[in-house]
Amino acid sequence: MKLPRNFYKPLAIGAPAPCRELPVRLERMIHFVPPHIEKLRAKVRELTGQVDVVLGNLEDAIPADAKEEARRGFIEMAKANDFGATGLWVRINALNSPWVLDDLMEIVEAVGYKLDVVMIPKVEGPWDIHYLDQLLAQLEARHGLRKPIFIHAILETPEGVNNVERIATASPRMHGMSLGPADLAASRAMKTTRVGGGHPEYKVLADATPGGEARAAFQQDLWHYTLARMVDACAAAGIKAFYGPFGDFSDPDACEAQFRNAFLLGCAGAWSLHPSQIDIAKRVFSPDPDEVKLAHKIITAMPDGTGAVMIDGKMQDDATWKQAKVVADLARLVAAKDPEMAARYGL
Repeated sequence: MKLPRNFYKPLAIGAPAPCRELPVRLERMIHFVPPHIEKLRAKVRELTGQVDVVLGNLEDAIPADAKEEARRGFIEMAKANDFGATGLWVRINALNSPWVLDDLMEIVEAVGYKLDVVMIPKVEGPWDIHYLDQLLAQLEARHGLRKPIFIHAILETPEGVNNVERIATASPRMHGMSLGPADLAASRAMKTTRVGGGHPEYKVLADATPGGEARAAFQQDLWHYTLARMVDACAAAGIKAFYGPFGDFSDPDACEAQFRNAFLLGCAGAWSLHPSQIDIAKRVFSPDPDEVKLAHKIITAMPDGTGAVMIDGKMQDDATWKQAKVVADLARLVAAKDPEMAARYGL
């Protein structure tokens, strides 16, 4: 175990010091771009004004014979665009793959000064984070970077779920975690071919009646346990939790329901794999204007967060004041980027 006094020391001579707090950024959607496809790279300039995070995907969904092209495409994409307040992330290949070292060494050298986050797939324990932490420090030092690159882990194996708390606290570089339901389903031997979302056969039945009438069935959430555990691990470590992909682009209602469950449970955002999911994530992960108005009422009535008041027939106390702060702070972040929402929030 690393001593507390050493936790925030750079892991390489000349590397920037790790951050003690996460940068305050709006990250409602992490929009995936396959950078080996030129016509999609060309849309990134327009995308930067629509999304909170642009991610160049080098791993799953990129054919083996296009890995190097995807890496080159990401570097070209990063150099060609000014991302401003929009985050620039990359999902590297798995640590046991033949491409990962070149991913890191070439990308950090070429565009590390622009890169905010490295997303690492199939994280199984803190050892994966420690390896990447040390390597990033060495590359930052070699190339004279002045700010550290953060790490975002994907939770998509049973061993990763078992070690989720240790992963969350493995390094001050930890930005957050995303749930990877497809790989997790396969590694658990779950009997579903869906990418995220529910399943009609995962359900409970209402009690049988003496008359033998048809019994109501209620679909359950396959991912509630894992997502809730990940949210708790991230919240305890002071990092962010995200829902991952929803693969059925033809069912926006189900996508919205899954994203909303994640939002209510504590997630900061979700992945958008298709342009149609950008507006869904933007809508879901922005607080409702009526909730924002109530939050402001509570904060105004209890400026120092102590005591108890009655608002609209409901008691509000220090606990609800803290809940109101969560909503109000998020609304200010959204308003700073979205003039339309700012008007709806009255900010």
